[in-house]
Amino acid sequence: MRRKADLKKELASYSAPHGRFEVIDVPPRRYLMVDGRGDPNSSAAYADAVSALYGVAYKLKFQSKVDLGRDYVVMPLEGLWWSDDMASFTTARDKSQWSWTMMILVPDWTEGAHVDAARAVVASKEGTAAVDALRFEELAEGRCVQTLHVGSYDEEAPVLDEMHHRFIPGAGLRMRGLHHEIYLADPRRTAPERLRTILRQPVEDAD
Repeated sequence: MRRKADLKKELASYSAPHGRFEVIDVPPRRYLMVDGRGDPNSSAAYADAVSALYGVAYKLKFQSKVDLGRDYVVMPLEGLWWSDDMASFTTARDKSQWSWTMMILVPDWTEGAHVDAARAVVASKEGTAAVDALRFEELAEGRCVQTLHVGSYDEEAPVLDEMHHRFIPGAGLRMRGLHHEIYLADPRRTAPERLRTILRQPVEDAD
């Protein structure tokens, strides 16, 4: 039996410095994804999306261990976030205007057929619309700026403001793509002041 893989420890982009920004290159990776819109704290669609993602992710893990002899640690929840007015993430902080894609990274040996089989099993038990809407897709981010935020999600705004309006333009870069967050701690089991979140923004040369 192979050792249990923990991609969070093996992939360099799942570690980020606290208190400063770094520029990294993120290779294409494949995720389970579910799209939605609205305040994640009060949206039933958000809760359903997260439930569907974890349901399929754990079923994939079980199938991989039994059928392929390859066990691994399920990766943390991640989210792509955007809004027509990006101030809703910083100064305005209007969560009702947020759109999101919640996602979980899967190992590179995962195939579409594996995802289809896992989704069918979860759908037969839970039957939620989010399971039907779940997709398996590659995300190619390339060059990104990221940092580790320690604290509550509502305290991210000043960090994002500094990233978007000071560090990125100061480095001769400009934003592209979608704001990306990686949740390294479970908010159900972790005090808000101890939450650890990687904040990531894809960038390109400003010239």
